[in-house]
Amino acid sequence: MEKHNYYGKTLEEATKEATIDLQETENNLLIKEIKETKGGLFKSKKVEIEVIEKRDLIKYIKDYLLKLLKNIGIVANIEIKNKEEIPIYTIFSDNDALLIGKNGKNLKALSVIVNQHINKELGEKFKFVIDINDYKEKREKSLEALAKKLAREVATTKIEVKLDPMNSYERRIIHNALTNNKKVYTESEGEEPNRYVVIKPKED
Repeated sequence: MEKHNYYGKTLEEATKEATIDLQETENNLLIKEIKETKGGLFKSKKVEIEVIEKRDLIKYIKDYLLKLLKNIGIVANIEIKNKEEIPIYTIFSDNDALLIGKNGKNLKALSVIVNQHINKELGEKFKFVIDINDYKEKREKSLEALAKKLAREVATTKIEVKLDPMNSYERRIIHNALTNNKKVYTESEGEEPNRYVVIKPKED
């Protein structure tokens, strides 16, 4: 992953220099201001920026993931697709079950390791998602279906339902699935790591 440095009297000027040199739009670049030198009597102000092309970063993350997997003896292919401009890395391996782990525990650990490495390299956060054989996508659809099924039961019986403990990502799926429901509402209760969602009937 190559980092480029550009200079200008202003951030805008340095950014323009980067877009011209790299022949990329600003939207396709990660730009970080790293130094600003104030002007003096005979010196003009100077801004220095560090620029990374997003396509380089996206490829770097894929290569880093493949290297990690190879180091633990797992042969894998990785497909990259974008969802709302967020790269999603879907791993297809010879041992998907091991990589996912119980309730996605190993997948979460892998995501944390890669995120920490990338954030350290960049000095800032870059949003991306790691999935294994569409596990997250299937899990999301399964949780949405469960939420809607239980919401119908709660709306009919007027009795609240407590779901099993879930991580924050899974709880958010439940909340989002029912956020516009006119007959029920959701609340998270309990303490981590046993926090869970309760689906409750709305007052008529």
